[in-house]
Amino acid sequence: MSVERDIEQQAAQWLVVREQPGWSAAEAAALQTWLDDSVAHKAAFWRLEAGWHAADRLAAMRSGRAVVFDRRWTRASVWALAASLVIVCLSALALWQLRANRDAASAIRIATAVGAQRQVTLADGSAVTVNTASVMRASLAGGQRRAWLDRGEAYFQIAHDPSHPFVVFAGRRKVTVLGTKFSVHRDGETVIVAVAEGRVRVEDSDPAKPERAAIITAGEVAITRGQSMLLADRSEQRVQDALAWRRGVLTFDQVTLEQAVHEFNRYNRRQIRLGDAQAGRLRIGGSFEATNIDAFTRLLRDAFGLRITNDADGVTIKS
Repeated sequence: MSVERDIEQQAAQWLVVREQPGWSAAEAAALQTWLDDSVAHKAAFWRLEAGWHAADRLAAMRSGRAVVFDRRWTRASVWALAASLVIVCLSALALWQLRANRDAASAIRIATAVGAQRQVTLADGSAVTVNTASVMRASLAGGQRRAWLDRGEAYFQIAHDPSHPFVVFAGRRKVTVLGTKFSVHRDGETVIVAVAEGRVRVEDSDPAKPERAAIITAGEVAITRGQSMLLADRSEQRVQDALAWRRGVLTFDQVTLEQAVHEFNRYNRRQIRLGDAQAGRLRIGGSFEATNIDAFTRLLRDAFGLRITNDADGVTIKS
């Protein structure tokens, strides 16, 4: 018998004896002495103890009753049980580690830099596109499908599974879906949910809040801030235009220049500044490459006669 195998059987014997009625202080002291003799003793005992607890829970679930040990067992009987216990405990521990590894593999975190995007397919077949300067986490462990949008924006294409709804948490908001395509944009306390296909339920993430949930369908947008929620019907085409960022394009439909500049600044380290309020109130429309602020500002100059000044930090627009 190898030294490692002998240590494992000794550890298993100690586990068996410790579980018997009448475990004494003297025996506890003897066990502690044995553990202190070697780091290998501690490692073997702790490893088998973890497996023992896992196997014990499994046995309790199967039989509904506990196992009682008889202190009149012979030394040979204890050694025989100890040898079997090594196999049982290590097998149970291996199953526990396999489950833990599987759950860990189903948990992801995605963080994107300014101007970057990332696409990922989750273990359930759902697809997520994470937009610029965003942070998203997702977990499919324990039969639940959940994601947390900590910052920024993400587009979800959820695999249909009625028995396991997909839930997205964004600040105070909770978005629940069965199978659909939608985006969630979080900017501080403001959360915007736009549905491209199917329907979702938007509600407060705190179940104690009495706020009524809202159901939104394709072409609808929910804009929430604090306790307030605004529902807007933008048509399916306008929602698709709002999701053009997945192709690297920003599409505006008669928004103020101030709003457009805010969107451009999300995608670029070089920032656009407004030199006066009059320029910011100008309304514009069209489609623009999200990361090309030079082309955007040139169009503003040519179309509206705005003054454009470039410097090391970015671009300033004045009327």
